[in-house]
Amino acid sequence: MESTGGSEAEAQAKWVEVQDLLKQRLITVDDFTWKLPRQGAEAAADGAEEEGEVLKYVGGVDMSYCKDDPSLACGAVVVLNLPTLEVVHEEYTLARPRVPYIPGFLAFREAPVLLELFGKVKENAPHFYPQLIMVDGNGILHPRGFGLACHLGVLANCPTIGVGKNLHHVDGLTLSSVKQLLGAKQDLTNLVTLMGSSGIIWGAGLRSSPISVKPMFISTGHRISLDTAVAIVQMTCKYRVPEPVRQADIRSREYLRKHQIKC
Repeated sequence: MESTGGSEAEAQAKWVEVQDLLKQRLITVDDFTWKLPRQGAEAAADGAEEEGEVLKYVGGVDMSYCKDDPSLACGAVVVLNLPTLEVVHEEYTLARPRVPYIPGFLAFREAPVLLELFGKVKENAPHFYPQLIMVDGNGILHPRGFGLACHLGVLANCPTIGVGKNLHHVDGLTLSSVKQLLGAKQDLTNLVTLMGSSGIIWGAGLRSSPISVKPMFISTGHRISLDTAVAIVQMTCKYRVPEPVRQADIRSREYLRKHQIKC
């Protein structure tokens, strides 16, 4: 949906309507057939092969923008194997999003590009199509409770997790209060629940290691609970952000550099 052909206010009003319609299909509890892989000591102690469908392929999506030409972007989808975190498939596309960036409506700029990439994975490597997708953006931790991760999850009908690097200041949440809560933790979890003034739980603030200064902000996207989302993020972290999102970011920027003649 383009913002041209009418005022920005009119475009945003239409986007709000779309968000409200899609939000009616949002599922914020675990709704999948697979189970989480056993980790560390639990897997070693058992030794037996797990029965049933296990989470094996996790996708990560991101879009990077050309510094010399901000209208040009690279969308990336990477698929990682669990538990090795090895990249087993990747897809890219160069695009010029037709919608400007407007806070709260990022999905209308980036979702069309990313959904096209999901289609490429289905076409080129259906055996690697991710069972779960991590999104460089927010899920329900969003001014309208429906961020990019929710938008993509509903349209792709796939479990999604929002991984935000910046905090949306909704319902009384502030970065300083989150950092204060993390600083007061006496254990090594480095995890706090993001409960707003209304009592609504919007997500979780997580430092992936005790030496990590900046927290990331995890929220439900679609067809997954917050507890499960946090568990999966923790098992896929090597650095500050989970590896699927990190690899999508690194590789999309590298793809732009390799095609800098188009910038």
